[in-house]
Amino acid sequence: MKIAAAAYPLSFLPDFAAYEAKLSAWVAEAAGQGADLLVFPEYGAMELASLGGAEVAADLERALVEVARWRDAVDGLHLRLAAAHGVHILGASGPVWPRPGARPVNRATLYGPGGIVGHQDKQIMTRFERETWFVAPGAGLPVFDTPLGRIGVLICYDSEFPLLARRLVEAGAEVILVPSCTDTLAGFTRVRVGAMARALEGQCITVHSPTVGLAEWCPAVDENVGAAAIYGPPDRGFPPTGIFTETALNAPGWAVAEVDLAAVAEVRRDGGVLNHLHWGEQAERLARG
Repeated sequence: MKIAAAAYPLSFLPDFAAYEAKLSAWVAEAAGQGADLLVFPEYGAMELASLGGAEVAADLERALVEVARWRDAVDGLHLRLAAAHGVHILGASGPVWPRPGARPVNRATLYGPGGIVGHQDKQIMTRFERETWFVAPGAGLPVFDTPLGRIGVLICYDSEFPLLARRLVEAGAEVILVPSCTDTLAGFTRVRVGAMARALEGQCITVHSPTVGLAEWCPAVDENVGAAAIYGPPDRGFPPTGIFTETALNAPGWAVAEVDLAAVAEVRRDGGVLNHLHWGEQAERLARG
């Protein structure tokens, strides 16, 4: 299958029609390159805060509420695009209130040609999310069994924690999607290194989609640094660097690569190294230490 990872810039939008036109163009471009699975970044949905006007977008709390207000329309648009192009889309994540009186979670939804496949909430919150923005962690790490393969999602900071990825891998994940939103080169590098390490440890594909560029009208996502990329284990059947493809730093666009999940099964069975198989030996060695 072909995977497309977006390096996605945030726009100040005059109305929902502008958002629909933008997203439709992005999806059409990736689908036109033959992509079967499209991945958009963490907090890419925050551009919808602009629909409330500049004052709303500039306020941390009101921006969350405004974005969440458009959830049904966003779902409908993604479902139409997925069906029209016959693709799966991990939509840009954004705030969702799981129940009245709770704080919002940071949720990414996976859409397929036949409907919503499921969603993933961010598990471990950054300091900004927990100390300033008060976005709450979600629960659960599902693996989505799709016609394309078994897919898991680790949102940004989550990719820096190997046991989360291991839970997905043990549940059968062959591809792990890593949408991100980072405001410094250091932050982007942490997620990049995490995504590459998870591909190495789990002998799987990881797909990194970041926000890029400036959005000074929304302080939660005002600066965005990143490059989109698709990674695999640097082993038999994969690029020796582990990098299938990557965009230039801070350059909007798609990173597109063809991957073969049979290569994931084969490297786990008979790779130059067998990280996936030998994972349990760590506990044995620590117990002897």
